[in-house]
Amino acid sequence: MTQLSGWTMQSISRPLSANDFKLKARRSQRKRARLMGRVRYLAKATTGQVVDISARGIALDLHSPINAAAGSKVRVECDDLGLLDGVVRWIQSGRIGIEFDPNSNAAAQVAAYFRFFHKEIRPILKR
Repeated sequence: MTQLSGWTMQSISRPLSANDFKLKARRSQRKRARLMGRVRYLAKATTGQVVDISARGIALDLHSPINAAAGSKVRVECDDLGLLDGVVRWIQSGRIGIEFDPNSNAAAQVAAYFRFFHKEIRPILKR
């Protein structure tokens, strides 16, 4: 232990391992989807294709860049899902990940989509 101006610091008793750097498991199962959607941020909007969706969020491949940063509030408009409010969690290489606002009815809208409209997507193999 080290004493610094009234504070006590403990040294690490073990070296760091690979387990210390593992990503946390996802909180909800993702399903692949092929839907068209529109992401709105402030006065700007862009279209994109839904890559995957879960009860907690959605990922889209955007057709054009949007200047939203992680933490920005956005709205996703999709014919099959309706309007979904959320927060940008990541943007990388033209793809965006959005976590739905827990105070919205997004979970109910996604559940209804899975119940009535969703079809499992299988890869299309061409020969």
